[in-house]
Order: sequence, then C-alpha cells, then structure tokens
Amino acid sequence: MLLIALLWGSAFPAIKAIYAEWSVRGIDPNMPNRLMLAGVRFMLGGLVLLLLARHPFRELRQTSFVRILVFACAQTYVQYFLFYTALAVSSAVLGGLLVGSGSIWWLLLAPLLLKSPWPTRWQWGFITLGAAGVVFAVYKPGAGSGQPLLGGVLFCLCTLSGSFGLIFLQKILKTMGARAATGFGLLIGGFLLMVSGVAGWPGLLELFSTKVIWLTVYLAFVSALGFGLWNHLTSLFPVNLLAGYRFLVPICAVVESSLLVSGESPGIGIAVGGVMVIVALIGLQRAR
Repeated sequence: MLLIALLWGSAFPAIKAIYAEWSVRGIDPNMPNRLMLAGVRFMLGGLVLLLLARHPFRELRQTSFVRILVFACAQTYVQYFLFYTALAVSSAVLGGLLVGSGSIWWLLLAPLLLKSPWPTRWQWGFITLGAAGVVFAVYKPGAGSGQPLLGGVLFCLCTLSGSFGLIFLQKILKTMGARAATGFGLLIGGFLLMVSGVAGWPGLLELFSTKVIWLTVYLAFVSALGFGLWNHLTSLFPVNLLAGYRFLVPICAVVESSLLVSGESPGIGIAVGGVMVIVALIGLQRAR
C-alpha cells in the first residue's frame, strides 16, 4: 500500500510539471488539451496492463460489457475529467490532501450499494472530523492555491466518482481478473477522454514535447502499476479494510507536491485540515 501511495502521490507534481511546461511554451492548458493528455496517459496504461493480463479477451466475453463501461466511466473518464480540471484551477498540495476523501465516500456508499453495515457512531464522528478537515484545508490552503473552493469541490467529486468505480469493480471481479479489468477500464476511459478532447487533436504534436512525452509515459506507468496493484488488493482483501490504509496517499501526495512543485507551499489550512483528515482516516480504520 505504501508503494501505491508513493506512485499516486507523484502524479500530482508530474501533471503540474506538464502544465508548467505548456505555459513556458505558450500553450494554454485548456479543457481539450487536458483531456488529450489524460486520454493518452490512460490508453497507454491500459494497453500495458492488457499485455500483462493472462486471458483478457476471454474474460471480456464472460463479463457484462455494460458493467465494464460503467466502471471505465466512473474510475477513469469522469474521475480524471474532474481531476485534471481541479489541478488546473488549484494546487497539487490541496489535491494531494483531498484525495483521501475517497475512503469517506466509500463508507457512505458501500451500505447503499453493496449492503455492507452502516457506519457506527464512532465512524460517523470521524467522518464529520474528516469533512471539517476538508473545510479547513480549502479555507487557508497556502501559496499557489489558485481557486481552492472550486478545486476542493472538484477533487471531492473526483474521489466520489472513483468510489463508484470501485463498487462496480467488485461485480466485475467475479468473472474477470483485476489486471484485465483495470486494463479495460483505463483503455476505454482513456479513449473517451481522447474523444472528448477532439478540439485539441490538431495541436497534438505541439502538446507533446520531449519532456511532456517522458512525463506522460511516467504517468501511464503510475496508472498501470498503481491501479493494477490497488485493484489486485481489492480482490484479496475487503475494501473496508484497505480503505483505512488510504491515509498514506494524502501524506505522500502532500509531501511530494510540496517538495517538487515550484511556488506551492502548504498554509495553515492544509496543516490543520491535513491533520484532521488523516486522524479521521486512521480513526475510521481503528473503529471498524
């Protein structure tokens, strides 16, 4: 889980580095360009995982394509449509902290969709503490925060979509391995992102300088390995158990973003809110 957290945490400064490279070259990181970047990244990551899967197309024939499509839309298309937009309008440090909200969404959605037990009184208390931490973080996020309120809303919606994707994955894993399911989810979701960014197609070659190509390849590697490991773990352990360990993700993301993204530094809101969110995530794990 620590490796997954380090990988996912490094994606924040990597995407910010691409936006900075575009700004230097006079390229606007607008919606079509962001979608093109995300689409290329996830299609590459999906192809890598499908090449490593044992019998992906045999498993595909045994699985409902509607479920795979919904999974791809939730975990890749919608989640990263929101994620790349949030990073464009706010800071990587803020996003790194709010990525931990996925565990809170999971506790609220799982009882409704998977008929798991509702949170206990202690868990509701920790959920409230985590939500208050998010409010603190958005209120005083620190230098280079851009539009923290809009970014905060988009990051939280992003993790909500990812939680829906995780729920659909549990149904897919009955007939398909985690590696193939993740591969198809990334490939289909990446293709949808590419289609949505059709306005950026004429400038495709201009977007991908040598530096951007290397960063995109790295991000594809992060997607393939990070999601592949995470979805494999969900096939071995209960998601309720794994969700508690996701507190490692915001810690790694905030630290890596603070160290690697120029012009960003966590403010008092990130410090106080971060402690509240991480305490809430650890408390949710121990309260189970």
